[in-house]
Amino acid sequence: MREQYSVIPGAESFYFEGNEIGILLSHGFIGTPQSVRELGEKLAEQGFTVLAPRLKGHGTHYLDMEKCTHEDWYRSFKLGYRFLKSRGKKVFLMGQSMGGTLALKLASEVDDIEGLITINAALSIPSLEYLKNSPAPRFIEEGAPDIKAKNVFEITYNKAPVHAIRELQKLMEEVPRNLSKVTVPALCLKSYVDHVVPPENTTFIYQSISSAEKKMITLPNSYHVASMDHDKDQIAEAATRFIWRHASMRAYA
Repeated sequence: MREQYSVIPGAESFYFEGNEIGILLSHGFIGTPQSVRELGEKLAEQGFTVLAPRLKGHGTHYLDMEKCTHEDWYRSFKLGYRFLKSRGKKVFLMGQSMGGTLALKLASEVDDIEGLITINAALSIPSLEYLKNSPAPRFIEEGAPDIKAKNVFEITYNKAPVHAIRELQKLMEEVPRNLSKVTVPALCLKSYVDHVVPPENTTFIYQSISSAEKKMITLPNSYHVASMDHDKDQIAEAATRFIWRHASMRAYA
């Protein structure tokens, strides 16, 4: 299935060539790389190579997204991983919301990942549970993005296809079963207040992965889309310390 609509200006994938450490950075459900652009730029300023792919069906029109499965989104993410590996990079995975879920899935399936960073990774979205089995409309209206900071604009859809939501729910049901297979160093970030994904999701992830080296950080002043919120600099700083520490331990620095 090819996308029918053009990419929204500003929603494109981005890539910054840097050193031998590659960061694969993913946006979340109905979001775009724009939501992690500033974070990616800050990481690139530290010398890292950063790739943020646009997941299939995102950043064009919600009718494109309606045709996608969760495997399409995972394929978009995994292609980014393969691209970085083809360029000889040592890859760290980083994802926000569903992007964190995709990062966990990939980390459970491949054994040459250097580390993993999740930001409000999604394993459950209580407000959407009613759509699992009951009759539903074709689309639901999307409210404003869950961002505490004022005057922040995120490129996103104003409607979400119910088919796509159910695909997200399949992904969120699948990933927890394999969390014990995640053994790489992990940094798990969660917002103290998140109106979309309960912070307990991150606590469960932290407790369930088998990583010997792992750390959990609570963001005090951000809501769900933390990469665009008040704590975005704290995220970049924590990620930079984590990556350099574990890259240095492996003599890549």
